Amino acid sequence: MKKIHTVLIALLFVCFGFIAKAQISNGIENKNTESFKIAFGSCAHQNKDQPLLSLIAKQQPNLFIYLGDNIYGDTRDMDVLQKKYSKLASKPEFQELINSTKILSVWDDHDYGENDKGRHYPFKKESKEIFMDFWKVAPDSDRRKHEGIYGVEYVQVGTKKLQILLLDTRTFRDDLIQNKPKNPAYKNDYIPNSSKDSTLLGETQWKWLKNELLQPADIRIVASSLQFGHEYNGYESWTNLPNEQAKFIDLISETKANGIIFISGDVHWGEISKMSTNSTYPLYDVTSSGITQTWYSTESNSNRVGPVITQNNYGIIEVFHQQEDPTIQLNLFDKNGLVNQHVIHLSDLSFVTKN
Repeated sequence: MKKIHTVLIALLFVCFGFIAKAQISNGIENKNTESFKIAFGSCAHQNKDQPLLSLIAKQQPNLFIYLGDNIYGDTRDMDVLQKKYSKLASKPEFQELINSTKILSVWDDHDYGENDKGRHYPFKKESKEIFMDFWKVAPDSDRRKHEGIYGVEYVQVGTKKLQILLLDTRTFRDDLIQNKPKNPAYKNDYIPNSSKDSTLLGETQWKWLKNELLQPADIRIVASSLQFGHEYNGYESWTNLPNEQAKFIDLISETKANGIIFISGDVHWGEISKMSTNSTYPLYDVTSSGITQTWYSTESNSNRVGPVITQNNYGIIEVFHQQEDPTIQLNLFDKNGLVNQHVIHLSDLSFVTKN
């Protein structure tokens, strides 16, 4: 009898060990069995205190995604770039965050190396090596095997499969058309480039993206350093290359990829955008910017849902995956708490018509 009891206890330990292990995918832990939290933010200057990182850690997200301008490198000297990453690493609030949750990252121009630069930045290979090492991208990761930093992560969230698409909006992007001399018909810095030869992602990354959108997944988070779903405002975004933006929409339609939500940064304010298209379900873009940076003014956005957030902010998408039709909360927080929330259901992000 004692032997049977011992065997039963051993089996229970094995079972509990399996359950605990099953709740971790690629180092991403399911801390809350009722929901899954994806936190994100951008635009964090290494010379400034970053108290929002401590607040994010207290929210206990399952993962945090850096959306670019994670440091302000702005240099062609790789020693300088490395030292600026080291300064971020030395911050106790940064250590608190990385010790509490899984971190994923994409880059934007300032951590890529130079303001508004694309494929002509001459040190993109060297910058990528520093980026990959700092963010501890696995040595055998596909992200290290090709040009650029794009990649994908999959996480099993209850019965739902979460796909996280990490885009590279810098390595392959053509130069933008500057609004010089100033054309009063257009806003701010850039005029949309309608040339079909201009690219944002580059041919290889587009092929990769199509293949990933054909993979089975219930929820897809597209991490783009640049805004996707907003109204053109003359600053860097997908609207500078409208054919590329349309290509992405067409690709979603062609692949019938359900469950897509964009997250973005860059602009130094926070907002939620809802883009209506003729061929897809509504495309939401949750912009969180910045962790330390703010802007003296914002731009109009007819796709905006709720208020624009001018103070330092971070985002959290919370998926209540145990529900038959999961509720998805799109949230923006500042230092005092929730400042914008929009609630949808997973069925809202589907090509299947509701009954």
